[in-house]
Amino acid sequence: MIIKARSLCFSYNRSEKEILRNLDFNIRAGELVAVVGVNGSGKSTLLTVLAGLLPPTSGELSVLGGELPQERSKLDGLVGLVPQNPDVFILGAVVQEDLLLGVDPADEEARERTLTMARELGLADLLDNPIQTLSFGQKRKLCLASTLASNPKLILLDEPMAGLDFPASLSVRHILSKNKKSGLTQIVASHDLDLTADLTDSYIILQDGQIIVQGGAEEVFPRLIKAGVRPPCWWYTGDGPAWLEG
Repeated sequence: MIIKARSLCFSYNRSEKEILRNLDFNIRAGELVAVVGVNGSGKSTLLTVLAGLLPPTSGELSVLGGELPQERSKLDGLVGLVPQNPDVFILGAVVQEDLLLGVDPADEEARERTLTMARELGLADLLDNPIQTLSFGQKRKLCLASTLASNPKLILLDEPMAGLDFPASLSVRHILSKNKKSGLTQIVASHDLDLTADLTDSYIILQDGQIIVQGGAEEVFPRLIKAGVRPPCWWYTGDGPAWLEG
């Protein structure tokens, strides 16, 4: 297992209500796992804890073989977090500078891989543009491209398609699919499953900081509405996501 959590809890202040409460789950290497729930259910907090940026209040958590928070340094360069708010992530003055901040200038292969990722996400014509001229959606794509540039073993994506138009969302879907084929472990926090459900191996549904159900689509989808989440539209018809083909 690439991630193991047992009785995992988190609160910003021990005297306050826990944001995450007694979470138990395992994630295998190479899986694409969707963390699902309404706003405020704890999705973003869980990703931040898994990235090692927030220490668990109690319980046990192992990520990539490192016990957190004691062995946080083991995750350096191996875990990539793409936050919902791209402005907290971007450091460069122009697009290309930000893309290549984590790339060794002598590593031509890494540089080309990064620029290829930028092209796939529609950023090729924006490389010399100042960051402040980008739209919200363009900033989100920049965050994804620069995170993948470091070639992580685990990537955590918080609402990766929020603020994107349909063509851009399909570009992100293509990247997720490509990552899955390469064996990269991906955890996607979302409340919109239409574009990713057919790529997803398993689901964790959070409600008020607790797991109410986890497993595959057959087990999870019938309980989504009660959790405040809309199942994929194509699930109602039983025809599958044929509209995504091609």
